Amino acid sequence: MSAMSKPQHRARKRFGQNFLQDAGIINSIVRAINPLPQDHLVEIGPGQGALTELLSASNCQLDVVELDRDLVPGLLAAYSANPRFKLHSADALKFDFAALAREGHPLRVVGNLPYNISTPLIFKLLENTSIIRDMHFMLQLEVVDRLAASPGSKDWGRLGIMAQYHCAVDKLFEVPPEAFNPRPKVRSAIVRLAPWRESPWPDCDTNLLRQVVQTAFGQRRKTLRNNLKGLIDTARLESLGIDPGARAETLALNQFIEITTAIHG
Repeated sequence: MSAMSKPQHRARKRFGQNFLQDAGIINSIVRAINPLPQDHLVEIGPGQGALTELLSASNCQLDVVELDRDLVPGLLAAYSANPRFKLHSADALKFDFAALAREGHPLRVVGNLPYNISTPLIFKLLENTSIIRDMHFMLQLEVVDRLAASPGSKDWGRLGIMAQYHCAVDKLFEVPPEAFNPRPKVRSAIVRLAPWRESPWPDCDTNLLRQVVQTAFGQRRKTLRNNLKGLIDTARLESLGIDPGARAETLALNQFIEITTAIHG
C-alpha cells in the first residue's frame, strides 16, 4: 500500500486531479520509464505519490513539482527522508525547469498531467528540450493522438507538428477511466517524447517555424493561400511544390520546414 494512501485527499476539480490507483498500470508506466540510480527525474503533479513511490525506490535523483499545497505534507512525510528527493511547491506552468539541469545530466520528465494544463505545459517543455533526455506523460487520449498524428488526419495540427519537430513521439499504451479515482470521463494514454539528440533540421529557424505553423492553422477551414498571405505568396508556395489551395492539415512537417526556410532565406 502506498505511503500516501491515508488520509484520503479529495480530488480538486480546479486542479484537474484524477489520482491513478491501478497497481498494474502504475508498474507498467514505471517499467516504460525504467528509472536508474544515475538518472535525474522530475515528476510533475505527484499527487498522492502513486508513481513517486516506485520512482523514489529506484534511488534516482527525484525532484517533484506539486501545485496543491494540501498534498505537500503527505509527500514530505513519505519521501523527505530520502536525500535524493526534493519537493517544489509550485505551478509547473511557471516553474523554471532549466534551474534543475546540470551539465551532462539532462532531465527525465514524467507525470500524470492535469488535462486542463497539458497542452500549454507540453509547449513550455518543448522550448526546453536542450536540457531534457525524455518525457513520459499520462495524458487525455485525444491529446496523445494529436501528439502522434500524421498529416491528413483530423488530429494533425500545431501540437503534433511542433512535438515531432523537437522529439520522436511514441504512443505507448492506453489507460481506462477505472484506473483513476475519481474516474475521468475520458480515456487516457501514456506517451513518450524523446528530444532529438541532433536535430534532423539544424538550419530551421524554430521561432519562425512556430509562427508559420500557428498562422497556417489559424483558421483550419481556410487555404494556405489565405492563411499564409502575410508570410509567403502563392508563387513561392507553388515553387516549393505546395498547392496554395490546400489546407494546413494536408502538409507534412518537412513541407512546413520548407516554407519556413523559404521565408527565412
